[in-house]
Amino acid sequence: MTERKGTAKLDFLRKIEEEVQQKWEQEKMFEIDAPTTSEENTNKNKYFITFPYPYMNGRLHLGHTFCLSKCEFAIGYQRLKGKQCLFPFGLHCTGMPIKACADKLKREMELYGNPPQFPEEDEEEEEQKKITDEVIIKDKSKGKKSKAVAKSGSSKFQWDIMKSLGLRDEEIVRFAEAEHWLDYFPPLAVEDLKKMGLKVADWRRSFITTDVNPFYDSFVRWQYITLKERKKIKFGKRYGNNIEMHFYILINIGPQEYTLIKMKIVEPYPAKLSGLKGKNVFLVAATLRPETMFGQTNCWIRPDMRYIIFETANGELFISTQRSARNMSYQGFTKENGVVPVIMNIMGQVCVFIHPMFVYLFIHSFGGEM
Repeated sequence: MTERKGTAKLDFLRKIEEEVQQKWEQEKMFEIDAPTTSEENTNKNKYFITFPYPYMNGRLHLGHTFCLSKCEFAIGYQRLKGKQCLFPFGLHCTGMPIKACADKLKREMELYGNPPQFPEEDEEEEEQKKITDEVIIKDKSKGKKSKAVAKSGSSKFQWDIMKSLGLRDEEIVRFAEAEHWLDYFPPLAVEDLKKMGLKVADWRRSFITTDVNPFYDSFVRWQYITLKERKKIKFGKRYGNNIEMHFYILINIGPQEYTLIKMKIVEPYPAKLSGLKGKNVFLVAATLRPETMFGQTNCWIRPDMRYIIFETANGELFISTQRSARNMSYQGFTKENGVVPVIMNIMGQVCVFIHPMFVYLFIHSFGGEM
C-alpha cells in the first residue's frame, strides 16, 4: 500500500478557503436587496440564475458539484462585470421518494424489529423483494431496476442505506416519519454548498418545497390559479399521479398505453355476489404486454386485499382496487369525472372461485400499476 504524501499544502489552501468564506459570511457579501431606483432596475444591470432544486432524500454528491460549477462560474463572472446578481437556491422535498423511503423503514422495523435483525443472505433476496415491491414505483416497460434501487448501491435495506450515511440506530428510527427528512437533510445541503463557496445570493431566499413551507405552497397555488384564469390549463383525464406526470413532462414523453384485461365472470356467481345476477361483471387487470395474454392460464388474486365493485359509464361492473378505480374514473370510465360509484366492497378471497373469460380493452396511463 502506497503511503500517503503530506497534506501541508492542502491544509494551507483549506485554511485560506475557510477564512475567506467566514469573511463572506460576516460581510454578507452575496446578500442582494431589491432595486430601489429605476436606474438600478434596468435589465442590463441585472443577472439572474437558478439551479434545479436538488432532492433531499440524502446528501449532495459530486454530480451536484459538477452541474453547480457552471452556475457558479457564470454568476461570478457577471458579478465581476458589476451586475446585480441574484442566485436563489431551493431544496426539493416534494414527492414519493422521501415517503417511500420512510415507509420502507417502517416496514423493515415491523418485519425485523428495532434495530432490525435482517435475514441471512440466502433469505435476504426473497424478503427484500417483498418490501421493494410495496414501496418503489417501477415502470415495468423499462429495465429491471428502478432509479431508486440503482442509486442505493449494494445496500438492499433502507436501514443499511441510512447507516452508510453515518447515522446511529437511534437516529435512523426518526426517519420512519417523512417530516424528519425535511428537517435533517436541507440544513446539511446548505452547509455543504457554503463549504463549496457557492455564490448563492443569498440564503435569506432559500426554501424547501411542500406545504410545510406556506410561502412556497401559496406560490404554487397562485401559479395554478393564474394559469387557470387565463385558460392556459384545465383539469383533464388522469393519466398518472402528479409525481409521474412531473418527470414525464420534463423529458417530453407522452402517455403510455396500457391494456386493460377484462375477465368476465361466468354465472352462477359466488354467494356473496348473488345480488349481481344478470349483470355483466368483470375482473380487471392491466398489462404492458397484451401479446402475452394469448398464453395465459392463470389469474392471481390476493385473498387478503380489499377490492371494490363499481359501475362503469356503460353499465358494466368492474372489480378492482379503489386506487385503480379512481384512476379509471378520470379517463371516462365512469359517468362523472373523478367519481367512483361503488356498488360493493369485497375481499379478494370472494373472487377465488370465480370462473372468468377474457376480453381486451385499451386504456392510457403513465407508468405505474393500475
